[in-house]
Amino acid sequence: MNSTSKAMLLVSRSAGSSSSRFNVVPILLVFALGYALGLISNSTFQNLYLDLPAFFSATPLQHPSLVLSSSPPLPSPPERSLPCMGFTDDLFLSPNGGGMHNMTDEELFWRASMAPKVARKPRRLVPKIAFLFLTKGELPLRPLLEKFFAGHDGLYSIYVHASPDYTGSVPTDSVFYGRMIPSQKTKWGDPTLVDAERRLLVNALLDVSNERFVLLSESCIPIYNFPTVRTHLLGSVGISFVDSADDHRNRVRYNPVYGRHNVSLYVWRKGNQWFEMDRALALEVVTDETILPVLRDHFDPSYGAVIDEHYLPTLVSKLELSAHIANRSLTYHDWCPGTSHPWTFGADNVTEELFGKMKGGAINCSYNGRVSDICFLFARKFSAGALGKLLELAPKIMGFG
Repeated sequence: MNSTSKAMLLVSRSAGSSSSRFNVVPILLVFALGYALGLISNSTFQNLYLDLPAFFSATPLQHPSLVLSSSPPLPSPPERSLPCMGFTDDLFLSPNGGGMHNMTDEELFWRASMAPKVARKPRRLVPKIAFLFLTKGELPLRPLLEKFFAGHDGLYSIYVHASPDYTGSVPTDSVFYGRMIPSQKTKWGDPTLVDAERRLLVNALLDVSNERFVLLSESCIPIYNFPTVRTHLLGSVGISFVDSADDHRNRVRYNPVYGRHNVSLYVWRKGNQWFEMDRALALEVVTDETILPVLRDHFDPSYGAVIDEHYLPTLVSKLELSAHIANRSLTYHDWCPGTSHPWTFGADNVTEELFGKMKGGAINCSYNGRVSDICFLFARKFSAGALGKLLELAPKIMGFG
C-alpha cells in the first residue's frame, strides 16, 4: 500500500469513529431527560395511585384505615342526601348513634323495606327484642322499666315516639337516653296513630338483629322478668301476637267507600292495637300500600271507627295471614263498661291478687300449639301514682328489681 492509500484509510477510520461518538450523544441525552422526568413525577404519580381506592369507593362506606395522611379529606355528603345502604356492621347490621336521624319518612320506609333474600346472615347475630314505646312525652314508669332491662344489654332495642312538642329528657345513664325517633303529631282514633306505630316499626327494622317487635305505651308494664319475656317471644316461631276478630257488631264502623277501593267488608276486622310481631309481619306492615292509604284518605269519624284498632287486623285479613297470628294480644287490660278506654290502675289497685289475675289465673292460652300458663307478658294502664307500689312488688311478683 502506498503512502496515499494509507493516508486515506486513516482519515476514513477517524471519520467513522467520530460519527459513532456523535450517534451515542442523542441517546444519552434522551436517557438523562427521561430519568430526570421520572424523578420529578414519581411523587405525583404515587399520590394519584394511592388515591384510586378512595375515588372508586362510595364516601359513606370508606373505612378509616384506607384514608392515608397524604390524601386530601373527602368532602362530606349533602345533609339531605339519600342514605347509602352499605353492607357494614355500623350501617346495616346494627345501626348505632341513637334513634335520631335526618331521613324523611319516604327515605326511611324505602331503606327498611329492603329485606334480604338470603336467609343466612353474614355473621352470627344475637336476636334482640325491639320495644316500641308510643308516648305523649314523659315515661312516668321509667324507674320500673329500667330495672326490667337492667343486666340485659345487647338483648333488646328501645325506640320512643313522643309528641314533637315534648322537650323533656332522661339521664344520660338511662337505657332510654338517645332512643327517641323523629316524630309527628298524633290524635286518638286518627290514622296518625297508625303512622306513628309504623314509624316505630320501620326504625326498628333498620337493625337486622331485631327479630320481635312489641308495641307499648307509657302506661304499660311488664308482668314477668326480662328472660321470661324474651324466651316466650323468641320461642314463638312463625306466630305473631295480633288480635284480629271478625265481630259482626263492629261492621257498623265500616265505611262503604272502602269497598270501592279494594277493602271490602269481607276483610274488615277489629282488634287490640298493642301488638307483638315477628320480622316477617313487620315488613308487611311497613311496605303496605293497599290498606292504610284507603283508610287514611277516606277516614270518617262519624262511623265510630278507631283506625288503630282496625288497620292491622284488617291488613292481616287482607293478606290472608290468619294462620300466622295467635289472634290475641300479649298486653292485658281491663275495659271499663260502656267506655272506649280501659281501666287505669292506681296505687290502691296494685295487689298480688291483681297480678294473679293478669298472669292468667285459671285461664289457659295456646302457645306453639300447646296449652300455656302464660297468657299475657305486659299490662296496662297504670298511673304514675302506682309506681311506688309496683317497685315494691316487682322483686316478689315480677321477678326483677
